[in-house]
Amino acid sequence: MDWLSSADALALLGTRPQTLYANVSRGRIKAKADPSDPRKSLYRGDDVRRLAQRGPGRRKQEMVASEAIRWGEPVMQTSISTIADGTLLYRGENAAGLAVWATLEDVAALLWQAETVKLPKAKLTVEGGIGDAFAMLARRTAEDAPSIGRAPHVLRREAAAVLGDVAAALTGTASVADPLHVRLATHWKRPQAADVLRRALVLLADHELNASTFAARVTASTGASLAAAALSGLATLTGPLHGSAAAAVLALSDDALRDGAEAAIMARLGQGFSVPSFGHPLYLDGDVRAQHLLGHIVLPPIFRELAAVGEEVTGEWPNIDFALAAMTAAYDLPREAPLVVFALSRSVGWLAHALEQVSSGTLIRPRARYVGA
Repeated sequence: MDWLSSADALALLGTRPQTLYANVSRGRIKAKADPSDPRKSLYRGDDVRRLAQRGPGRRKQEMVASEAIRWGEPVMQTSISTIADGTLLYRGENAAGLAVWATLEDVAALLWQAETVKLPKAKLTVEGGIGDAFAMLARRTAEDAPSIGRAPHVLRREAAAVLGDVAAALTGTASVADPLHVRLATHWKRPQAADVLRRALVLLADHELNASTFAARVTASTGASLAAAALSGLATLTGPLHGSAAAAVLALSDDALRDGAEAAIMARLGQGFSVPSFGHPLYLDGDVRAQHLLGHIVLPPIFRELAAVGEEVTGEWPNIDFALAAMTAAYDLPREAPLVVFALSRSVGWLAHALEQVSSGTLIRPRARYVGA
């Protein structure tokens, strides 16, 4: 049995790295760690050659489309972000590099193609939380004008207003005196967490065509308001397979504190569940967002143990959801903190994609493959 490097496998398949990773995640291509560099992967040659011989033109059109929405081939064009060779890029700039110095407002300017982004003072004062963000976006959805037929500079100004209201709802303050990461740290009375929150906000701002972003784009494609697009994104984000995934890691850490890391992980496996937040289909050599964030956190002992046991048992590295849970524990943040950080940050990406979708002037309306009676 021969094993191929990523470059050799891609050359045979004639596809992008995302497609190779998707075939691995669907079990079509077996992968293993490279003995010479455990951070890289090797791919079984027989599996790669079998797929290469099939050829994309031989598959039925509806099957290609069906597979495309499950970690498969790209389904629409965007110039906002991508994952290339294991690196997350925002308009061609390395997101991890931006996390060294940038603020979320800086990233908003980059993704929205604006010179600067200054958030206007919000019109509401709330306690701060996900529920308040839903209420605010719902109110704006009922009141704001449709996005269709409006100039880009007007929509960018509206995007800043929507982000400002989301920020006020999530941080509990309408003040714009401080950057968003400082407002979050102040809201949670954890000023020492400001810098790591800044890094997390930058790293989570966008992630290609994830589930919540796709939902936001579908909404924007109908001509609905930017607030409506963000509301669709927020609703989708709350699912346990998306923005709420860190909650499972926090629950696992509770079990590990009681029973030990190895016992907690083995108990999950014994119940037929996977170990939460290890591995990512688009980062076979490790989630670069998690690597950056974990490199700036003093991990609590139980999270160090969970990371070590989890890597040994699964053969995967912790992903961004694990890192968010670890950050929450390290700085004693509220249990809702990972979802709040995710929602505030990804609002920038949802609005960027909504702006891009509106500019395209197209409606997203796929067909269904009927399998009923």
